[in-house]
Amino acid sequence: MSAVYCGLDVHKESTYATVLDQTGQVVTQRRMRNEEVPEFLEPLEVEKVAMEASTYIIPMYRRLVEEGYDVTVSHPKKTRYIAEARIKSDRVDSKALAELLRLDSLPTSYIPPKELSDLREKIRRRAFIVRQNTKLKVKIRDVLAYEGVKPPTGHGLFTKKGVDWLRGLGMEPVDCYLRLMAPLSREVLLLSKELRGLAKDDPDVQLLMTIPGIGYYIALLIKAEVGDISRFSSGDHLASYAGLVPSTRSSGGVER
Repeated sequence: MSAVYCGLDVHKESTYATVLDQTGQVVTQRRMRNEEVPEFLEPLEVEKVAMEASTYIIPMYRRLVEEGYDVTVSHPKKTRYIAEARIKSDRVDSKALAELLRLDSLPTSYIPPKELSDLREKIRRRAFIVRQNTKLKVKIRDVLAYEGVKPPTGHGLFTKKGVDWLRGLGMEPVDCYLRLMAPLSREVLLLSKELRGLAKDDPDVQLLMTIPGIGYYIALLIKAEVGDISRFSSGDHLASYAGLVPSTRSSGGVER
């Protein structure tokens, strides 16, 4: 009987693997370094592999897919609801993944292709840098408020004139925050330029930009986060995924 199902409990440095045959019998179980997994699977005639979604699985997922394995990535929280066990260990988890894969009962998690995941990273990186810059601006306003200094009313505080005015105050905390903001602002400009170039050559993004209020950045954000639109059964499903649909909890006559 071929050993066709494998559950991988993947961690930062090591993986615990359980391989089952078609009847659900354990063929082998062992722990190994992450880079040893493909060599471990090759002689066992494994056809399908399951692992839980986490940061650490991406390199292994890509390698196994490239080598022709049918890889299913499960949603961690939903998987636990199905395979809740009083005894929890890497061995138990890997076997549960293999068994749920054999029964075709794994709640799957979407893994975008590399091109899309690279776009997600760029967009999220820009958002992160903008947030850090915003925090520094808030700190500057806090310093001015604490010292009783009123910002100018004729122009924005962080326009070129506003920054010149801030530097002219000779306040050491303000100068420090401005120095920190300068390289962050340059990185935002570089990323924005790169993203505008990507948006210009992408027909999906250009179509999204025909919606009033949707610019190049939001259009790219939508494409990157939605990914394969066919994975949503309806517009309502997509709206729920985006967090735009209120949830309801009703029990014993109490509704929230």
